[in-house]
Amino acid sequence: MSDDTSDRGPQDRSRISLTQDHEVRYWTQAIDATVRELQEAVQAVGPGAEAVRGRLKARRS
Repeated sequence: MSDDTSDRGPQDRSRISLTQDHEVRYWTQAIDATVRELQEAVQAVGPGAEAVRGRLKARRS
């Protein structure tokens, strides 16, 4: 368990919120994407984490 209390994940891991810096950091690391890629994917398919993962995977193929 990490002692870093500033390293918080999202409250709802099924949805991606771009309004909280700690959530953006979490999601860019979790799905190996840049902030811009994450923003574009959320704009295209909505905030559902699985939809965003699918969108990024399809674009990388």
